[in-house]
Amino acid sequence: MSKIKVGITIGDPSGIGPAIALKAIAKLKGLADFTVIGDAWVLSKIKNQKSPFSFARGKKIKDLKLIDLGNVKHQDFGFGKIKAEYGRAALEYLDKALGLIEAGQIDCLVTCPVSKEAVRLSGREFSGHTEYLAVKTGSKDFAMMLLNRRIKFCLLTRPLPLREVPAAITAGNLEKNILLSLAALKDLFFKKNARLVVCGLNPHASDNGVIGDEENKIIRPLLKKLKQKNAAEIDGPISADVAVSRAYNREYDCVIACYHDQAMIPLKMLFKQLGGVNLTVGLPFVRTSPLHGTAFDIAGRPRLANPESLIQAVKLAVRCASNLKRG
Repeated sequence: MSKIKVGITIGDPSGIGPAIALKAIAKLKGLADFTVIGDAWVLSKIKNQKSPFSFARGKKIKDLKLIDLGNVKHQDFGFGKIKAEYGRAALEYLDKALGLIEAGQIDCLVTCPVSKEAVRLSGREFSGHTEYLAVKTGSKDFAMMLLNRRIKFCLLTRPLPLREVPAAITAGNLEKNILLSLAALKDLFFKKNARLVVCGLNPHASDNGVIGDEENKIIRPLLKKLKQKNAAEIDGPISADVAVSRAYNREYDCVIACYHDQAMIPLKMLFKQLGGVNLTVGLPFVRTSPLHGTAFDIAGRPRLANPESLIQAVKLAVRCASNLKRG
């Protein structure tokens, strides 16, 4: 099989994305055919890092190509700054990458972090990469799967204020999330007989209605319905601490987390040991990203930039895209 063609967007040009992109590609040489979408001048500002680029516009170098949009003003540029122009540039990298996907020039997409604040300053409505890519591709059913080599989470709700989470947990949303998880496990990871567990929203999964009623009114009836028509093993609702512990011990292939921090806290605790990646399921292509943000506080000090999460994101994108091609 020919090499997978990976597109990497550098994210916010003032953030950590340019530095980790250079570091990751240097370590992953030969793994794939890389196309980096960003700004050559910004990449050239990364000091103390051997660059795989000649910074010639669009020049192909072995298994690497740089698409230079040249959309960052040189005057007053600095790392670690939140500016509307940087938010606009980050979206332009994404839009260019989507065009490459549509044209078949790349097989999958890996995105470096963007600043929601910077994008909104540019005048664009933006709640995150996941939602933006879903709208752009017309994907109605999609979800965030957060994972490392040991455990996978699929988020029932995307990042929301906690007060809005209970209203977002509906039978329809839960069913879609479970079906998306099963499809991703089958198509991207070749898990045909997946085992899922659904976390309870409330402490102790409500203790049978003593602490909240979402488990008895929404989650249990939906799981009963799914078990009757689906051969997959789906347990729950189970207290989140128990569900995560059992999944870590490989009793389950994926945990359905009711809200963002149910997944992020255990993943971040395991991060130094196992790392972590964000995979968007439900898109017409594979998209991954690292599990951290723009790191504006260290963006100007590339020696401190740890590319490990991005490296894992690239490796996962290659693996999943290869599995899709194999069918």
